[in-house]
Amino acid sequence: MSEIDEELAIEQSSAPLIEHLAELRTRLIRSVAAFVVAMLLVFVVAEPLLEFLFDPIRRILEENGQDARLIFTAPQEKFFTLFRISILGGLAVAFPVIAHQMWRFVAPGLYQNEKGAFLPFIIASPILFIIGASFAHYVVTPLAMRFFIGFGDVLPAITDLLSNGDVGEIADPAASQKLETVFLGSVKESLDITLKFIFAFGLCFQLPVLLTLLGMADIVSAQGLKDMRKYAVVGILILAAIVTPPDVITQLILFSVVYLLYEVSIQLVSFVGKRREARLRADGYYDDEFESEE
Repeated sequence: MSEIDEELAIEQSSAPLIEHLAELRTRLIRSVAAFVVAMLLVFVVAEPLLEFLFDPIRRILEENGQDARLIFTAPQEKFFTLFRISILGGLAVAFPVIAHQMWRFVAPGLYQNEKGAFLPFIIASPILFIIGASFAHYVVTPLAMRFFIGFGDVLPAITDLLSNGDVGEIADPAASQKLETVFLGSVKESLDITLKFIFAFGLCFQLPVLLTLLGMADIVSAQGLKDMRKYAVVGILILAAIVTPPDVITQLILFSVVYLLYEVSIQLVSFVGKRREARLRADGYYDDEFESEE
């Protein structure tokens, strides 16, 4: 091969790479533009979203007869809190556009059966995340806030009971004067714990998607997941203890939900494994006569 032919071959091989990089740049620009537009739109309604996220705390405070207000301790705290909500909300609103752009970039390199296999998981993943986030907001967060806020009232009552001795005895008002503690929730700290629950449960609800994809790649099997049940129980209990407050009810709820998702994942992996085996058998990779002899 002459030197001219070699240079021509190099130029022809580099052309597809340049085209892929140009297409990737286009997809990224469109994704970033969609995110910026969505973030600005969410920032307009960030205040109602903040009230929506703080609604469980407000209801718990009203139940305890406390002032249902949150404070901010720095002039810029509320602005950056709303900005943070706009970033997360903008990412959520722009996710369909971002996922579509990434899919358009990856899809040409996949076979038709691979496209049909991965597309349902791309659709199911955000749906499961929304279900997990809703479960955290409407079930877990109220339980956690009721425990944390109510703990500040239960402990002083126990202390007074132990110090007075007799419940019916009227203590001396002068002697009972002491420092009182009142919950004045910070906007930033309250938002942090609320988002922690939302993202923790949203990610936990991705377990069926993750395990099913691993099953499609033949990395895990249904029988292997069944054999790992006892280790999965321990791992889920540790996870529940980490991401939830020291409240047995909340921990049991998280454990029950995640373990149910684990059992659902076993069934999905089993279904995927049977389909893969049937496809391989149809393609002639399995010899039925040889298997029957064995």
